Amino acid sequence: MPKMKTHCGAKKRFKLTGTGKIKRKHAYKSHILTKKSKKRKRNLTYSTIVHKTDMNNVKQMLAMK
Repeated sequence: MPKMKTHCGAKKRFKLTGTGKIKRKHAYKSHILTKKSKKRKRNLTYSTIVHKTDMNNVKQMLAMK
């Protein structure tokens, strides 16, 4: 069986933390920002952890599984 290849889009979007969790950015922060509140835009700035239900799919894209 051939090697699993890493998904090129996934390797740009996800980073692995020291504890093995996967870090991601928030969506909806690129355009049409005038109608969004300051609080909403500020909260979209920070990174977050991938939800446990999506973890297997992301790991498969990163060829970690």
